[in-house]
Amino acid sequence: MGKQAKPDSDAALYRRLLKEVRPYWQRLFWAMCLMVVVAGASSAMAYMVKPVMDDIFVGKNRAMLTMVPLVVVILYAIKGACSYGQSYLMQFVGQRIITQFRIDLYAHLQRLSLGYYDRMPTGELMSRITNDVNQIQGAVSSVVTGVLRDLFTIFGLIVVIFYRDWFLAIFAVGVFPLCIIPLVRFGRRLRSISTRSQETMADVSVLLHETISGARIVKGFCREEHEIKRFSEEAFRLFRLRMKDVSTRAISSPLMEFLGGLGVAGIIFYGGWQVIEGRSTPGTFFSFLTALIMLYEPVKRLSGLNNEIQNGLAAASRVYEVLDTPAQITDKPEAKEMPRLHEAIEFREVGFSYRPGEPVLRDINLRVPAGQLLALVGTSGGGKTTLVNLLPRFYEVEKGSILIDGMDIRDVTLKSLRSQIAIVTQQTILFNDTVGANIAYGRPEATQEQIVEAARAAFALDFIERLPLGFDSRIGEAGVMLSGGERQRLSIARALLADRPILILDEATSSLDTESEMYVQKALENLMIGRTTFVIAHRLSTVQRADRIVVISGGRVVEEGRHDQLVAQGGVYQRLHNMQFSLDQGMGTLAGG
Repeated sequence: MGKQAKPDSDAALYRRLLKEVRPYWQRLFWAMCLMVVVAGASSAMAYMVKPVMDDIFVGKNRAMLTMVPLVVVILYAIKGACSYGQSYLMQFVGQRIITQFRIDLYAHLQRLSLGYYDRMPTGELMSRITNDVNQIQGAVSSVVTGVLRDLFTIFGLIVVIFYRDWFLAIFAVGVFPLCIIPLVRFGRRLRSISTRSQETMADVSVLLHETISGARIVKGFCREEHEIKRFSEEAFRLFRLRMKDVSTRAISSPLMEFLGGLGVAGIIFYGGWQVIEGRSTPGTFFSFLTALIMLYEPVKRLSGLNNEIQNGLAAASRVYEVLDTPAQITDKPEAKEMPRLHEAIEFREVGFSYRPGEPVLRDINLRVPAGQLLALVGTSGGGKTTLVNLLPRFYEVEKGSILIDGMDIRDVTLKSLRSQIAIVTQQTILFNDTVGANIAYGRPEATQEQIVEAARAAFALDFIERLPLGFDSRIGEAGVMLSGGERQRLSIARALLADRPILILDEATSSLDTESEMYVQKALENLMIGRTTFVIAHRLSTVQRADRIVVISGGRVVEEGRHDQLVAQGGVYQRLHNMQFSLDQGMGTLAGG
């Protein structure tokens, strides 16, 4: 059953790939016209062998001696010009299709929910966009360039050989089916090898991404040799697969040539016998033989093209797997624009789970008035970060609803919802761009004065001005050229400049030293003014001034109130407070001792 389904799958891939060509039909049409001329010129060269042999070398015709070389020069000139034109046009189509593939794939990845990124390694996705799309490039270019060109040439040369000697032509063409059998078998083998090679290349990309981004950990734990060994194993696995690919490709061409040689040998014997018996002329025979030899060349190229196409189809299958993944979180057809928050945010009976049967949040009911500072505390894994990730719809609520000013967030556009929310997390995300561009990331139309003011409010202006180019200084990948506190202040400046009414602070100061935390806390105080703020923190000292503290444990709200009230209740919050007080005392003793 599986074997019967495979051709349909291949046919569907062919149709999808060829559908990409449709917008460029005009260039394709002119390229095909040029291909016909190229094929005609090639066929005419084979046809010219007869007058060269019979009229010049045998008949010794002086007029033909003058005319035939001139015709040959003209044919080569026409063929060369048209070959250049068709190659340029077809490569344009192929390269343009691949460029669009990359753009579509990247755009689709941008629209997929965070849940998809949780399941797929970054290196794997990078491999799809780079390595797999490159493999498709070979297939598309081969299909739109090589196949059509060679088919036209084959057709023209077949006309010549049938015109010269139809009986010999039938014998010669009869050899072609013998070539099809190994072609199909090699194609299947290459498809399997190519799929495994691309999967291995994706594994290599994942390993590279992990070890390069985690270089400090690798070096800190002296695991360089271990990582070299891991990479070497993957590299040699890829090497063995590539050698299988090379072996299959290397044998396909000689085998095709051998089968073609059998046909040529038989034709030389029969055709030579015809000439000796006087039933044919040397010119007719050599014209036929020339056309036949020229015919085997494009047939052999088609064998190589089949290998490229099989690689491309394997890659196309992996790329379409991503493109066909539906975005789980999208706008409803009747989605409305959400106005700026004025009243309150409500969580009504909210439930959520990452895996079926394992709920992370259960029956969450919260009402957060506009302008309130709400702190979410609890043990690690209790669901605090998950709860705030539901607000911008990074994940979709499975049970219940979240409302902003009475509007269900699933009924408004994602853009209007997320444009109300600014996020500052423990893991600062900055881009390999200038300081100014990073601050203005959420508001690219901001003026230089506004960027400077946001930096000043975030207590970042002092260190920015010390940089060699100030706001025009590039900060490296993920802001690696800045300290942790400096990166965090830049992310706060970015949130300040975006000026959004809802603010999410997820462990924004947990990884900072005391001095950096002091600056960041001052910047956060400026950021929280007039905003509805959700603060997640393990260190309870940072949330004591919150308007309300909500304690989440086991995915449920177990306590809520102000700091003094919760400490007096003697519940979960008091236990967390006492544990942290003891820990802080112990750390103080160690520092003093």
